[in-house]
Amino acid sequence: MSETLPLLLVQMGHPPTDIRAAVGEQPDWFKAALGDVGLIKVVCPFEGEPLPAAGTFSGAVISGSWAMVTDHEEWSERTANWLREIIGAGVPVLGVCYGHQLMAYALGGAVDYHPQGSEVGQIAVSLNDAARHDPLLEGLPNSFDTFLSHEQSVLTLPSCAVVLAASSHDPHQIIRYSSTALSVQFHPEFSAPVMNKIITSRSERVAMKGKDRDALLAAVNDTPFSRAILQRFVASL
Repeated sequence: MSETLPLLLVQMGHPPTDIRAAVGEQPDWFKAALGDVGLIKVVCPFEGEPLPAAGTFSGAVISGSWAMVTDHEEWSERTANWLREIIGAGVPVLGVCYGHQLMAYALGGAVDYHPQGSEVGQIAVSLNDAARHDPLLEGLPNSFDTFLSHEQSVLTLPSCAVVLAASSHDPHQIIRYSSTALSVQFHPEFSAPVMNKIITSRSERVAMKGKDRDALLAAVNDTPFSRAILQRFVASL
């Protein structure tokens, strides 16, 4: 990562109160996953904070959220407009979950509730042939586990998009938009305690409807290859 410019973490909302009390805020999860990588600047557009201009940060990570892209909140639309600008300017960007969906939406794709419902837990994703030489994915196993928790998905791709990985539930798990912009539907920043709390949280009742909580909890251990994508992105800045 650049020694002079910070990594920008764009936080797209607070976790629900019970999750926050148990496992902390989203920046805590990213910092734990990244370790000692230097300066990280957190900006919260949902609290009215302005998004910084290109050239003032080395790259941006757009976090998940408990909001929905289809709510078209002012702060979310403002962030989408900003994403179009910085991606067009060649600024490195990595989108995560809500950030993944917002990037696709900002660049002309369509996002909505997945027809088959939510995807929650430790779930395998599989890379396709287009992923083999991607700088953030090269050398990873053909299939690896990820932590997932989402109700909405990218349903229609932007014209610039190349899909790099899929799960059995969602065909758009990793998308590359340009040489500097990539997004993932899963959460490389989650730890096992975070995933477990989300599975058991009272705030996740809708997403968990019809799912076997005990089976999901039993499957949770670790997702090092997923985390490696986040770490590689930051190391490349």
